[in-house]
Amino acid sequence: MQQKEAVRKMFDNIAGSYDSLNHIMSLDADKSWRKTMLGKLGEGVDGRPLKVLDLACGTGDSTIAIARGLPRAKVTGLDLSEGMLKVMEGKVEKEGLGDRITAVRGDGENLPFSESSFDRVAIAFGIRNFQNREQGLAEMLRVLVPGGRLVVLELSLPEQKVLRALFKCYFLHILPFIGGLISGNRGAYRYLPESVLRFPPKDIFLNMLTSAGFVNVGHKALTFGICRMYWGEKA
Repeated sequence: MQQKEAVRKMFDNIAGSYDSLNHIMSLDADKSWRKTMLGKLGEGVDGRPLKVLDLACGTGDSTIAIARGLPRAKVTGLDLSEGMLKVMEGKVEKEGLGDRITAVRGDGENLPFSESSFDRVAIAFGIRNFQNREQGLAEMLRVLVPGGRLVVLELSLPEQKVLRALFKCYFLHILPFIGGLISGNRGAYRYLPESVLRFPPKDIFLNMLTSAGFVNVGHKALTFGICRMYWGEKA
C-alpha cells in the first residue's frame, strides 16, 4: 500500500508536464501505438456501440483516442491519480466528449465495477505500475463480458543487442535528465524507466494472461520491440 500511495503522489506531482514528457519518453511514437491498439479494440465490432474501460488512463490520451476511433462507444477512464484525472477532464471538455467519456478515480487492482460491465478493457503504459499484476489481470477479466477483449500496450526493451543498448542508455541516463529538467521531479523520471526494465519479458507476461484465465492470447512487437501490444479474451 505504501508503494501504491507513493506512485499515486508521484503521478499527481508530474501531471501538468506528463503529456509532453510522455511523447519524449516514447520518442513520439506513442500516437501510432495507440492507433494500433485501437484497431485491436475495434476488431470484430460490426458497428455496434461498445462499453470500454481505459485503465490507468492518466491524462486521457488513450481514452480520447478510443472515443474518437470508436464513435459510438461509451468510454470510462479510471486512474489512481486525481491530478492526472483533472488534466484529463480538461482535455475531454475541450474535445467536446463529455457525453461519452466518464472519469473515475479508482484502483486497478480493486475495480469499482460489477462483473461483465465492459465489452473491452484497454491499458496503455500503466500495467507496469501495478503493485500486484496478477490481481489486476483478474479484475480486468472479471469486469469483461464473455467474449470481451483486453488490449495492453507497454514499453519494453528491444531484443536486438545494439538497439537494446542504445535504448537503455537513453532510458536510464538521458530521459531522467530531460524529464527532471522539464518536470522538476528527476526521481519520477528515474522511476519510470526503471519500471520498464522491471516489467516481465513477453513470454512471461503472455503466461500471466493465460494463468489469469484469458484465452486467445497474443502479442505483437511495435517499433523494433520498444513497445509491445498484448491481448486476450474472456471465454
